[in-house]
Amino acid sequence: MPDPQGDSLGLLFQTVRLYKAKQQLPKDHDSMAPTITRSRGRPRSFDEIEALENAIRIFRSKGYDGVTIDDLVGAMGVGRPSLYSIFGDKRAIFLRAIRVYAEQYGALAAKALFSPQTVHAALAGFLRNVVENATAEGSAPGCLVVCVAPLVDDAEVRQFVQDVAASGAAQLERRFRDGVSAGELPSDFPASARAMQVMDLARGLTMRAQMGAPRKTLLKDAEEAARFALLPLGETPAL
Repeated sequence: MPDPQGDSLGLLFQTVRLYKAKQQLPKDHDSMAPTITRSRGRPRSFDEIEALENAIRIFRSKGYDGVTIDDLVGAMGVGRPSLYSIFGDKRAIFLRAIRVYAEQYGALAAKALFSPQTVHAALAGFLRNVVENATAEGSAPGCLVVCVAPLVDDAEVRQFVQDVAASGAAQLERRFRDGVSAGELPSDFPASARAMQVMDLARGLTMRAQMGAPRKTLLKDAEEAARFALLPLGETPAL
């Protein structure tokens, strides 16, 4: 499986490293989300990250094409001239917003995968985090990266989405291989294929949330999906 390349994926490799260092986890794991730093310069009369979080909510609710500059002005709590001078146009705001979003939720996913626990608990926690994000109170159901960003006709946005997906699959594969090394999984466990399948399961849970499936149902299905994903090669789930 080739290593993801590109500047945007380079950003992805920072947040989880910081998390792992804090948790004293192995240094050879890569990252799942970018680190976003607050811009330097003169003090602002508002919190830029909080403003971007408000932008995330409006983009999740209306989609990229449905959001206007007036929507962003109202949601982010900044006048139009300051909006352009600090954040740029709608495209620039969206790019910053998806990076903040990926940092926040990627760090939670990394915590689920790389905290000291069994592979099953790690995978169940990863999928549970997917459901909790997709059904978060106060936000439109779904996911900014999975449900909104892929519909944006922009090469940089598409590349970012691809990089996030590739990095997520790489982290899952690494976690599976750790399980093989620890004797939790058989030596012939198809780590790469299962990592891609889990990413598909995660996207499926997210899309079902967007379509209105209740959180309780999705959490139950996430637990079952975690069990299914860890079946040895050639074994079928019991009905």
